[in-house]
Amino acid sequence: MKKIPLVILTGPTAVGKTNLSIQLAKNLNMDIISADSMQIYKYMDIGSAKVKTDEMQGIKHYLIDEVNPDFSFSVSEFQKRANNYIDEIVKNNKIPLVTGGTGLYLNSLIYNMDFAKSDADNKLRESLRLELEEKGIDYMHNKLKELDEEAANRIHKNNTKRVIRALEVCLSGKKMSDFSNDLKLNEKYEPIIIVLNRDRSHLYKRIDMRVDLMIKEGLEDEVKKLISMGYTKDLISMQGIGYKEIIKYLDGEYSYDEAIEIIKRDSRRYAKRQLTWFRRYKDAMWFDLDEYKDEKILLNDVITYIEKKVNLV
Repeated sequence: MKKIPLVILTGPTAVGKTNLSIQLAKNLNMDIISADSMQIYKYMDIGSAKVKTDEMQGIKHYLIDEVNPDFSFSVSEFQKRANNYIDEIVKNNKIPLVTGGTGLYLNSLIYNMDFAKSDADNKLRESLRLELEEKGIDYMHNKLKELDEEAANRIHKNNTKRVIRALEVCLSGKKMSDFSNDLKLNEKYEPIIIVLNRDRSHLYKRIDMRVDLMIKEGLEDEVKKLISMGYTKDLISMQGIGYKEIIKYLDGEYSYDEAIEIIKRDSRRYAKRQLTWFRRYKDAMWFDLDEYKDEKILLNDVITYIEKKVNLV
């Protein structure tokens, strides 16, 4: 069976993926599938730097604004929906373009990851929840660290649902991080992976500017509105960078300036972790955006690379 060419455009937060993805889609007859764990949520526009409708320029975008903030959106849910959308795009004689920086989402398409095999039974889940109730999240996060240090480093201890989920996977005999190591490629797709990058100091400056813009655009009001709609701070969506810090400011845990500085710091740390993740993609083509003074030349170079790879499939 002929493989489906799957173009993946990724890179760290604030590098400049959105604009390039839309230009590529316009030039190469593509529809876009978002691989961003925050842009999936409705009402969370500013803090997720969600692409605006007018910025889309008529290009069809999937997996943006699809679920409410209290929906527990998992990697397996992303995988299921993305696979269905890819089939739909191909049926319409278009090329699917997956764009975003959530590494585990990308892995779920690049590799043959079967999440059903790691579904732990309800008894184990219930016993872990009871243990959480009795001993607290610090104890549970330390327990995860002993079993799977990589997963513990990736999952914040306040993200209770993910800590429990990772413990379930560990105790059922498989590490969560095993999904990211020694994986077999998904035979359905021919991934064409493009990673955008910039000089670290320039990237960090862009991150700081983006956070300042989010504050100016009304991130605080967006968080207040979410709270007024009944979305609580313990939700996975509300643990996202930008949201959790503003909640802590509103709760009196941070000053206003502290909250902004911590959003910037955590965004920079996230970008660093993303780059570490993307370096695992051995066949990826990296483009240093600082080397391009003209966006048209960048666009042409990326188009040339994609066309060459697609023609080989």
